[in-house]
Amino acid sequence: MSGEHLWVFGYGSLLWDPGFPVAETRRARLEGWHRSFCMRSVHHRGTLARPGLVLALDRAEGAACEGLALRVAEGAEAATLAGLRARELVSSAYLETRLPVRLAGGGAALALTFVIDPAHPQYCGGLPLETQARIIAAAAGGRGTNADYLWNTARHLADLGIDDADLDWLAARVKVIRDLAARADARAE
Repeated sequence: MSGEHLWVFGYGSLLWDPGFPVAETRRARLEGWHRSFCMRSVHHRGTLARPGLVLALDRAEGAACEGLALRVAEGAEAATLAGLRARELVSSAYLETRLPVRLAGGGAALALTFVIDPAHPQYCGGLPLETQARIIAAAAGGRGTNADYLWNTARHLADLGIDDADLDWLAARVKVIRDLAARADARAE
């Protein structure tokens, strides 16, 4: 297992906005976890008054999450850790851990990974997809709209050839909901 470098496992916004210098990118697979809109966002993609949803890794027997292993550029490890902690641990709903990922092309790495704390009040696993879509369509926070977060993630997964049927369904459904809302607003003016 590659341990001499700092690797970060990206499964959501880290796929398209890592925020740190990346020396190497490899497709990777994390066993025992799945990507899920199971965390209420009250900072980046929502507010306290209108929480959004962001992706988190939720533990599930027999599950696996495909994403990217991002090797941090040499010399940038400390700044990367500080930046990721400020970004990802803003509300303590994520737990910082290191988990083994299988690297495409062979090998493995122990990767810095942020997983959901199911005991945290922001955890909301098991929401129906339609409920998720309605929340995502309406929410926005300090880093932009929840819809843009979803669409960017879905697009990057597709570009990588990573299938995620739930995200694909959500991306299409949120577009329909937002288009209908925009038409209703235009008629009301």
